[in-house]
Amino acid sequence: MVHHTMNTSNTSAPSASSNNRVMERTAAFAVDGRGWGRAAWRCLAGALIVGSLVSCASVRVSPPPAPVPEAPPPVVTAPDDSVLPAPLQRGKSRWTPVRWSELPGWGQDGLHEAWNAWVRGCEKPVPGHAALCAEVRRLSIGTPNEQRTWVERRFLPYRVSETDGSLPAGLLTGYYEPIMAASRVPTATYRVPLYAPPAGLRPGQAWYTRQEIDTLPAAQAALQGRAVAWLADPIDALILQIQGSGRLNIVEADGVARQVRVAYAAHNGQPYQSVGRWLLDQRAITEASWAAIKAWAAQNPQRLNEMLWSNPRTVFFREEALSELDARFGPRGAQGVPLTPGRSIAVDPQSIPYGTPVWLATQGATLNAQRLVMAQDTGGAIVGAVRADLFTGWGGWADEAYITAAALKQPLQMWVLWPR
Repeated sequence: MVHHTMNTSNTSAPSASSNNRVMERTAAFAVDGRGWGRAAWRCLAGALIVGSLVSCASVRVSPPPAPVPEAPPPVVTAPDDSVLPAPLQRGKSRWTPVRWSELPGWGQDGLHEAWNAWVRGCEKPVPGHAALCAEVRRLSIGTPNEQRTWVERRFLPYRVSETDGSLPAGLLTGYYEPIMAASRVPTATYRVPLYAPPAGLRPGQAWYTRQEIDTLPAAQAALQGRAVAWLADPIDALILQIQGSGRLNIVEADGVARQVRVAYAAHNGQPYQSVGRWLLDQRAITEASWAAIKAWAAQNPQRLNEMLWSNPRTVFFREEALSELDARFGPRGAQGVPLTPGRSIAVDPQSIPYGTPVWLATQGATLNAQRLVMAQDTGGAIVGAVRADLFTGWGGWADEAYITAAALKQPLQMWVLWPR
């Protein structure tokens, strides 16, 4: 994912073992199909021998007692008074071990809501975590207490700070997967192309700028026939490029409506510049929201290209089929696994490795949250020790995923959970 931050203004399933015990009790009661015990049959046999059933009159027929259920295994929690290890230096960050009691809100989050993201992350686990992934998968049907106890026993929380140990204010923003109308071919309405990478483009190679792509015949010739789809609004195309992926509602040539996903494939090797920042510096707007940017563009069509060209970076896409299962998750992040709304974050991989479980705490006008998330993505603007971008889901302009992502910009604290 190559999304960049736009906003620059200030009940669990029963365990298999418990189901088996219920079945055993049912089978024990249904002996011989009617609930007769061995004592009743011995009595009946004796009565037949003496020619009378009187001897059975005093026998009480009752089912055998149910087996005593197995005692649950003792809950083992990590002692909160154990000696903590030394801090760890991790590239652009420093990790300082803390006690579980120091995590704000620990024990109040529904960990099962994060478990899907953890299981998906286990498709490509961070080095050192692979052996734990079998346990993560088994605990998918565990109770909240079992999940929390396992995490406490197998992991230790570390407060993330700057390399010198200082605690920054931190910053949490949001991103989402846009849903937009598109066409397979250019029309009077759909005139803005989304391109696949040009042939021969190498990762990191500096290619033509956004302005050169729009104006130079050589750049246009290199992209001839490479359009994946066409959008109606150039700002929508820019949003899609900044978010790094999206879903397109397309009516095919045969009239069938389909939704497909376009995912990040490459970029042109040029630096990213925020058009919102450019407009703020021009004093053209007072708030760098997409609504404000679109309103300015509608009022200043003669300067639209000037604004767009202020960001020289262009993103290229590839189309992906969107199955029913794929549609339940977001696009694949930089870790290579599908993102989970509200539980996947983008981080600086030089501070936190992909696949790391992270405890996140933030409080602000948009979101008050203390929850378990997974580091599964990155972005061009996600740089620093205590910096994260929360994946909020997918949708259009009026949907919660967009509204939350667009507004989210607030202080952040993070703790990584690392195996003991």
